[in-house]
Formats: sequence, C-alpha cells, structure tokens
Amino acid sequence: METMRSVASMSMSMWTILLMLTMAICLSAVAAADPPIVDGLSWSFYESSCPKLESIIRKHLKKVFHKDITLAPGLLRLHFHDCFVQGCEGSVLLDGTASRPSEKQAPPNLSLRPEAFQIVNDLRALVQDKCGQIVSCADITALAARDAVYLSGGPEYDIPLGRRDGLTFATQAVTLANLPPPFSNTTTILSQLATKNLNPTDVVALSGAHTIGRSHCFGVLPRLFPTQDPTMDKTLANNLKKLCPNSNSTSIIVMDLRSPNKFDNKYYIDLMNRQGLFTSDQDLYMDKRTKGIVTSFALDQALFFEKFVLAMIKMGQLSVLTGTQGEIRANCSAINSGSGFMGLSSVVGGAQEQEKLAY
Repeated sequence: METMRSVASMSMSMWTILLMLTMAICLSAVAAADPPIVDGLSWSFYESSCPKLESIIRKHLKKVFHKDITLAPGLLRLHFHDCFVQGCEGSVLLDGTASRPSEKQAPPNLSLRPEAFQIVNDLRALVQDKCGQIVSCADITALAARDAVYLSGGPEYDIPLGRRDGLTFATQAVTLANLPPPFSNTTTILSQLATKNLNPTDVVALSGAHTIGRSHCFGVLPRLFPTQDPTMDKTLANNLKKLCPNSNSTSIIVMDLRSPNKFDNKYYIDLMNRQGLFTSDQDLYMDKRTKGIVTSFALDQALFFEKFVLAMIKMGQLSVLTGTQGEIRANCSAINSGSGFMGLSSVVGGAQEQEKLAY
C-alpha cells in the first residue's frame, strides 16, 4: 500500500511538472510583438541631438555599481514609482516644502534611496555637459532603470525615448492610491494595475524586479506578527523574526534569497518555495490566476526576460508628456524658473536641499 502511495505521489509530481512545462512552452510560442509606441516617442529620438546619450549613462553607472551594486535596485524602483503615480514624467524627482509635500515625501516613497535621486541628477549634469539641455530627467530615469537591469545581469534592451518633464507633482493621497502596499494581495494588485493597461503577465513579470530588491522590516512584519503567515516558509519566518523582532527594527532584507545581487529568475523559484518576502510577492504563487505564470518564469529565465522587457516598455510609456508638453528640466529636483507650476509655484525651489529620506 505504501509503495502504491509513493508511486501515485511520484505520478502526480510528474504530471505537475509536465503541465507546467507545457504552459511554459505555450507562453513561449506566443509571438512577442512589441507594444505600440506612444506618439511623440521614438527608438532613435536622440540619435542626432545627443548620439552618445546612452553610452554616457552606462559608463557612469558601471562606475557607480562597481562601488555599490545595491544602488541598481534603487534606480529601478525610482522609475517604477515615477511611472505608477501620474506617469513617467519625472514628478517623483521634484522636491517639496513643509507646506506642500511632494511625491518624495509620501509614505511609500520615503524608502526610495537618496543616492538614486543624486545619481539621476549627476547623470543629467553629465548629459547636459555633452549635449546641452535637451534630454529630460524622465528619459534619464528610464535609461538608468534599464541599465540597472542590464548591469545586474538582466536582459539588454532598447526603450523608446522622447519623454518630457512634468510641471507638477501628485498629492500624497494620489501617490498612496497608485502605489500598492507590500501587504496587498493579488486581487488588489491586478485590479489596480489593470487601470494602467497592465495584464497579469505584465504584473508578474514586473514583480520580478524584486530579484534584486531590498526592503525594511515594515513590509514583512504583518506576515510575522501577531501570528505567522502560513504561506511563508517556516525557516524563512524564523530568520526574519530575528532580523525584525518589532516595528522599530532597522534591518535591511534582501528579497531574493538565492541571488540577491543578480537580475535573474530566482525570485520565482523563491515564490515556489514559499520564500517570497511580501504578501504581494507570495500571493502571486498562491493565486490560481498567476500561479502558472510564476511557474513558467521559474522554469524558463529567457521567457521571464522576454516578458519583463515587454512589460517595462509598456510601463515606461504610462501617461508620458511629449512634444511641447512639460519641459526639459535644468535640475531634476526643481522645475525651471519661469515655467509656472500649475498653481503650485511655491512647491519647489532650486536651492532647497533634498530631504534626507529613509534607506
């Protein structure tokens, strides 16, 4: 009887593996058509006006990441938080004041790394020195995120350029409403990102950016206390309780246990082993609508890379400004003098020191 049970168990495991392999093959077989490009953007936007733009950015980021590879996820996250709120127009880069807090000062953005903002401004200065004031901070942010992926071991890909910089930033309420918290479940995330024309495959692929992610304890505490989330691996939970014993803990936690500094598909293997850090991560494997996508990416890194690139190109075009809309900022943290600020002219000032954000 025990032998029969073992055979049956093996058969079920084999059927599961075969099913998942079949799903991966089917996903691979779907033609990967490039997403449509927004009017005003172009694959060769700066070909004549700033032909060395991408090499300037990559050369500088190679030096930055050689000193500290953990800055790569900081730049990638900055691009996500810019695009999700009111579009990829650099509003997250703008400074605010005590009376008019900016997107930077909204709770979800307090953990954006101050160094990431500085790197974008450093890149802007390098680009302006070579090409003049013609490349937007929004485009520089998008290119920095793209190179953060590639220089961490991820895919190399092109992105359309031609974004302009916004003249205002979102309120804290709007910022909160557009950045799902780490304790969101799959239903919440799929629903919110569907409003941005991102489908379940896009959502799971973009979540794969957590393969080089880092977090504070805040995002994981609800899964540890007062009772442990049963979907979390027990060994991981015990280790996290030591790192994050209470809400005052300041530990930094990697989001991919297997290869935290390399952009690969190990994040999805973590999820299959119940080792996702946030609820928003682990629930992607627990939810039947996305479980198969997670598994297919865990089985096929090339497929993950392909879908990630497509999703990034889609996300990177959310509500962009083009043509004569917006401006090209001289300083990424402030609008240009005389631009006006859509009724919020007192919000930023070029001399204002950047607020010291949390890690």
